[in-house]
Amino acid sequence: LAAKEKKLLTIRYNKAGEALPAYKKRTQAELSHKVGGEFVNREYIGGTFKNVEYLRVPPEHKDHSWFIRYEGPGWESDKVGYRMYLDQRNATDVFGKTTHEMILQQVGQDGFDSYHQQQPWGMDVMKVGKSIGIGSVGSFYNGATERIEKTDSVDCRITENGPVFSSFLTRYYGWKIGNGKHDVKSRLSIHAGSRLTHTLLMVSNQPDNIATGIVKDKAAPLVVHKGDKTKWAYLASYGKQSLNTPPDELGLAVFFNPASVIEYTEDQYSYLVKLKPSAAGEVDYYFLGAWVHEKEGIKSEADFIKYLDQVAIELANPVTVNVKGKK
Repeated sequence: LAAKEKKLLTIRYNKAGEALPAYKKRTQAELSHKVGGEFVNREYIGGTFKNVEYLRVPPEHKDHSWFIRYEGPGWESDKVGYRMYLDQRNATDVFGKTTHEMILQQVGQDGFDSYHQQQPWGMDVMKVGKSIGIGSVGSFYNGATERIEKTDSVDCRITENGPVFSSFLTRYYGWKIGNGKHDVKSRLSIHAGSRLTHTLLMVSNQPDNIATGIVKDKAAPLVVHKGDKTKWAYLASYGKQSLNTPPDELGLAVFFNPASVIEYTEDQYSYLVKLKPSAAGEVDYYFLGAWVHEKEGIKSEADFIKYLDQVAIELANPVTVNVKGKK
């Protein structure tokens, strides 16, 4: 849609007995863990991977337990893929793609972490380490970011896995920040044709702040755009910060409503923004990764910043939908 353009769409249900239309799959969300084996101390021994719609994370599961395929839920569009570590790290990573086809079902099947090297479909292109990763949930406390690490329990559910929209919901119970505890519902979603992941949080007991941002890398200087009423704010970086050997160009960005900003800050590992939850405990933001080797991807820093500026305008001026009843 162009600015101020209007379109009238007619939506109908299939008639009884009518075949469903075959839509090309352009988004995906999945969660796959091993079954048929057992935990020995904190490692899962034996078993085979099975895709599931729901998982209550076992208390034995930590990073590198070999239990969850590529370590957590994954989601993708025809542009880019992401994964979230469903363990005490609870951080988000980027899968760069060289194809528009869906690829997550292949990832981690031919060796647990083979995706760290270039594959025919692409690769894991970002180093998370102790950082906020990209758009992960944290809180800035005592001069550093605390990701959602100390919890009473965690579960995760795939809520949509459609051809043009996919999402999943992670619930964190008893997230400990300082002397307080908070329950968090985190819904992440993606649309076809888009690099954007939408993060919608509901947080109990009004934490002082929710902090998110992007990993620090000397090869990719920080870009801060503070936004206004006509465009959303963003933190971004672009440079040779990918995990490829040698590193190649990767752009990272997090978008947020400037009205929700408490302050911009950083710690040893991350560039950060502190966001204020609404009175109802809601926090709303987006993030994206853009790898130079994407099919028909962004090839320069100038084009990346131009793209971010356009996204910032679109987020501040969303499409409105009016539903009219049947005549």
